[in-house]
Amino acid sequence: MSELDEIRSALWNDPEKYSDSPYQRDLFEQYRLCLQMADKVSERRGLTNNIFLTFNSAGAAALAVSYQSIGDVQAVVILAIGMVLCFAWGFLLRSYRSLNTAKFKVIGVMEERLPASPFWAAEWNALGQGKDWRKHLPLSPLETIVPIGFGVAYALLAIVTIVSAT
Repeated sequence: MSELDEIRSALWNDPEKYSDSPYQRDLFEQYRLCLQMADKVSERRGLTNNIFLTFNSAGAAALAVSYQSIGDVQAVVILAIGMVLCFAWGFLLRSYRSLNTAKFKVIGVMEERLPASPFWAAEWNALGQGKDWRKHLPLSPLETIVPIGFGVAYALLAIVTIVSAT
């Protein structure tokens, strides 16, 4: 079976289950609303990443430039604030990820009652169900590593600052 045949078999639901009724039209409207809400969560997740990445990059650059001219206590306080922000960033990303996971599960179940299942079944099959990194490389692990990386860098620099001050 070709890849397109596999996508076709996953995409189309049983036409016997589908009827043109007020119930079906209402279901489709709710489905559209769920897709829009999932898209909004993804947009907010991207915006959160942009804000925190910009803040951390600018903060790290400013700290690097002014590190010699500020006191050790001020540097450690700034680094501690950076670590707290990285923790908040990671927490928000985890929250957005779990919210979208739940939304797409609901969308998938709703697609069982629609004529096609483009997102839940067909798209996931086209992506190799996440088993082949050449077809789909999820961003979530990278998204998780970036705040951890900044946080670890802040913690190490704070430790170095404290040790060198004593």
